[in-house]
Amino acid sequence: MLQPLVRRTWAPRGQTPIQRSWDRHDRLSVISALTVSPRERKLRLFFTIHDGNIRTPEAVRFIRSVRRQVGGKLLLVWDRLNVHRSAAKLLQRRADLPIEWLPSYAPDLNPVEQVWNHSKYAELANYVPDDIDDLHGAVAVSLAIQAPQQSLLRNYFLHAGLFL
Repeated sequence: MLQPLVRRTWAPRGQTPIQRSWDRHDRLSVISALTVSPRERKLRLFFTIHDGNIRTPEAVRFIRSVRRQVGGKLLLVWDRLNVHRSAAKLLQRRADLPIEWLPSYAPDLNPVEQVWNHSKYAELANYVPDDIDDLHGAVAVSLAIQAPQQSLLRNYFLHAGLFL
């Protein structure tokens, strides 16, 4: 939705900052993946942004796209979101795509959650988009800025207790 995530900010004493936004219920959904190259230990961030909710066909297309770009074997580690479970049924028809499931209700074990935390609470905090296109651009820039930062992506894994 187009409502800003309000975070603490600086302002002169007695002058409370005011963010004006209008109540829109437009929605963007983003699906992303972090990959680790087994030889080089290089990390990559993949993402796509969709208008509206992501459903099974979009999740399947995204995983197939990541798989093509990675070009090798892939082990998919997913949380138990309904869309992921239904997409897994379609993806597991291929025997060479193993899927490991994260425990239910354990977002701190998922490094991708840190991608969202960084975008929401750091780069896009207090950001008030003019419209859905403005929000789309800001989210894309936020994720594109994170993508080449190996140390940042590595920290997402460390936060989840995964050592590379």
